[in-house]
Amino acid sequence: MTDCLFCKIVAGDVPATVVADAEEVLAFRDIDPKAPQHILVIPKRHYDTAFDMARDDPRLAGELLREAGEIAVAQEFADAGYRLLFNTGPDSGQEVMHAHLHILAGRPLGPMLTEPQE
Repeated sequence: MTDCLFCKIVAGDVPATVVADAEEVLAFRDIDPKAPQHILVIPKRHYDTAFDMARDDPRLAGELLREAGEIAVAQEFADAGYRLLFNTGPDSGQEVMHAHLHILAGRPLGPMLTEPQE
Protein backbone atom coordinates (compact mmCIF):
# COMPACT_ATOMS: atom_id res chain seq x y z
CA MET A 1 0.00 0.00 0.00
CA THR A 2 1.70 3.15 -1.19
CA ASP A 3 0.01 5.54 1.23
CA CYS A 4 0.46 3.44 4.39
CA LEU A 5 3.02 4.88 6.82
CA PHE A 6 3.98 1.48 8.22
CA CYS A 7 4.36 -0.03 4.73
CA LYS A 8 6.73 2.85 3.96
CA ILE A 9 8.72 2.02 7.11
CA VAL A 10 8.92 -1.64 6.05
CA ALA A 11 10.11 -0.55 2.59
CA GLY A 12 12.77 1.70 4.13
CA ASP A 13 11.21 4.85 2.68
CA VAL A 14 10.48 6.33 6.13
CA PRO A 15 13.08 6.08 8.90
CA ALA A 16 12.34 4.30 12.16
CA THR A 17 14.31 3.22 15.21
CA VAL A 18 14.19 -0.52 14.57
CA VAL A 19 14.28 -2.82 17.58
CA ALA A 20 13.80 -6.15 15.76
CA ASP A 21 13.67 -7.19 12.13
CA ALA A 22 12.50 -10.73 11.42
CA GLU A 23 11.37 -12.37 8.19
CA GLU A 24 7.70 -11.40 8.51
CA VAL A 25 7.72 -8.94 11.41
CA LEU A 26 9.29 -5.55 12.11
CA ALA A 27 9.45 -3.79 15.48
CA PHE A 28 10.35 -0.16 16.05
CA ARG A 29 10.01 2.55 18.68
CA ASP A 30 6.83 4.64 18.65
CA ILE A 31 7.54 8.29 17.74
CA ASP A 32 4.94 9.45 20.30
CA PRO A 33 5.60 7.12 23.24
CA LYS A 34 2.95 6.63 25.93
CA ALA A 35 5.39 4.88 28.29
CA PRO A 36 9.19 4.85 28.73
CA GLN A 37 9.25 1.75 26.53
CA HIS A 38 6.76 1.96 23.65
CA ILE A 39 7.50 -0.36 20.77
CA LEU A 40 5.29 -1.23 17.80
CA VAL A 41 5.39 -4.73 16.34
CA ILE A 42 3.94 -4.96 12.83
CA PRO A 43 3.54 -7.57 10.14
CA LYS A 44 5.60 -6.68 7.10
CA ARG A 45 2.62 -7.67 4.96
CA HIS A 46 -0.20 -5.12 5.07
CA TYR A 47 -3.40 -5.87 6.97
CA ASP A 48 -5.66 -2.97 7.93
CA THR A 49 -6.51 -4.30 11.40
CA ALA A 50 -5.50 -6.99 13.87
CA PHE A 51 -8.81 -8.71 13.08
CA ASP A 52 -7.95 -8.86 9.37
CA MET A 53 -4.53 -10.32 10.16
CA ALA A 54 -5.86 -12.89 12.64
CA ARG A 55 -8.61 -13.95 10.23
CA ASP A 56 -6.36 -14.23 7.19
CA ASP A 57 -3.15 -15.48 8.82
CA PRO A 58 -3.54 -16.57 12.47
CA ARG A 59 0.01 -17.94 12.44
CA LEU A 60 1.34 -14.46 11.67
CA ALA A 61 -0.75 -12.98 14.48
CA GLY A 62 0.93 -15.47 16.81
CA GLU A 63 4.32 -14.46 15.42
CA LEU A 64 3.71 -10.85 16.49
CA LEU A 65 2.98 -12.06 20.02
CA ARG A 66 6.08 -14.27 20.05
CA GLU A 67 8.26 -11.42 18.81
CA ALA A 68 6.83 -9.10 21.48
CA GLY A 69 7.93 -11.54 24.17
CA GLU A 70 11.41 -11.83 22.67
CA ILE A 71 11.68 -8.04 22.59
CA ALA A 72 10.60 -7.77 26.23
CA VAL A 73 13.39 -10.16 27.21
CA ALA A 74 16.01 -8.50 24.98
CA GLN A 75 15.08 -4.98 26.19
CA GLU A 76 15.14 -6.25 29.81
CA PHE A 77 11.64 -5.29 30.90
CA ALA A 78 10.05 -8.75 30.79
CA ASP A 79 10.52 -9.42 34.51
CA ALA A 80 9.00 -6.10 35.60
CA GLY A 81 6.04 -6.61 33.28
CA TYR A 82 4.62 -5.05 30.16
CA ARG A 83 1.34 -4.47 28.38
CA LEU A 84 0.46 -5.72 24.90
CA LEU A 85 -2.26 -3.82 23.09
CA PHE A 86 -3.95 -4.08 19.71
CA ASN A 87 -6.22 -1.18 18.73
CA THR A 88 -8.66 -2.30 16.04
CA GLY A 89 -10.75 0.26 14.19
CA PRO A 90 -11.49 3.94 14.76
CA ASP A 91 -13.37 3.66 18.09
CA SER A 92 -10.36 1.91 19.62
CA GLY A 93 -8.04 4.77 18.75
CA GLN A 94 -6.26 3.02 15.88
CA GLU A 95 -4.46 5.86 14.10
CA VAL A 96 -2.54 3.96 11.41
CA MET A 97 -4.59 1.48 9.42
CA HIS A 98 -1.94 -1.22 9.41
CA ALA A 99 -2.22 -3.95 12.04
CA HIS A 100 0.20 -3.28 14.88
CA LEU A 101 0.84 -4.46 18.41
CA HIS A 102 1.91 -1.94 21.06
CA ILE A 103 4.37 -3.03 23.73
CA LEU A 104 4.21 -0.64 26.69
CA ALA A 105 6.59 -0.90 29.65
CA GLY A 106 9.05 0.91 31.86
CA ARG A 107 6.71 2.14 34.61
CA PRO A 108 3.53 1.02 36.38
CA LEU A 109 0.87 1.40 33.70
CA GLY A 110 -2.23 1.74 35.86
CA PRO A 111 -5.74 0.64 34.94
CA MET A 112 -6.60 -0.57 31.47
CA LEU A 113 -9.17 2.17 30.84
CA THR A 114 -10.24 5.46 32.31
CA GLU A 115 -13.82 6.08 33.37
CA PRO A 116 -16.27 5.74 30.47
CA GLN A 117 -17.23 8.90 28.61
CA GLU A 118 -20.93 9.71 28.69
